[in-house]
Amino acid sequence: MRNIELSTFLDAPPDQVWGALRTARLLHFVAHPILRFDPVDPPQLPERWAEGDYTVKMTWHGIIPLGRQVIRISHPEAADGVRQIRDNGSSALIRRWDHLVTVVPEGAGTLYTDKVAIEAGALTWFVAQFARSFYAHRQKRWQHLVANGFDYGAE
Repeated sequence: MRNIELSTFLDAPPDQVWGALRTARLLHFVAHPILRFDPVDPPQLPERWAEGDYTVKMTWHGIIPLGRQVIRISHPEAADGVRQIRDNGSSALIRRWDHLVTVVPEGAGTLYTDKVAIEAGALTWFVAQFARSFYAHRQKRWQHLVANGFDYGAE
């Protein structure tokens, strides 16, 4: 098993970060253009994530199929002022993709952390290297989104 943890400071209030984080729209924005998630079951992702399972087809750069992934959403209990959302997902190749996002007030902004535990058999090291790069990309996309006043159209 491999663990990856990356944090970044977002110059936005925690309530605003948390509101965006809970939307499927944000997932598409922060993953772009590296990963694309197309819903399978249910056939449409919710506007706001609710606890439960969501099966998606993933493609790399919208072209190369990566198979299906189960996004398993929950909201773990956290300390006062701390908010968390968890995707304890899996796929045929990745037995465990346990991703915890934490939003913590820090000064006038937010400390945002991606933490993921990965188990993928012989592929674990490679998947973990991808995860580190992907979460760094996601956090840069977050920075871009915040700098542009949460305008999802600003590329």
